[in-house]
Amino acid sequence: MGGLSIWHWLIVLVIVLLVFGTKRLTSGAKDLGSAVKEFKKGMRDDDRPAQLNDQTRDADSTQAQNERERDRDGR
Repeated sequence: MGGLSIWHWLIVLVIVLLVFGTKRLTSGAKDLGSAVKEFKKGMRDDDRPAQLNDQTRDADSTQAQNERERDRDGR
């Protein structure tokens, strides 16, 4: 008695289509799909270790070298 049959769901679907229109529903579904896709991509990227690109790696090595020279000169 408490469950909804397939006919109830079809009536609800028809009412939703009449109220919102198919264009708004399809754009909403696209937005939801792209949001889920971006979320999954973000979760995958969090699992990967951070990799430095060549410019960042060069800047970090230059900075470390400068610090070593300053330590050597300061002693």
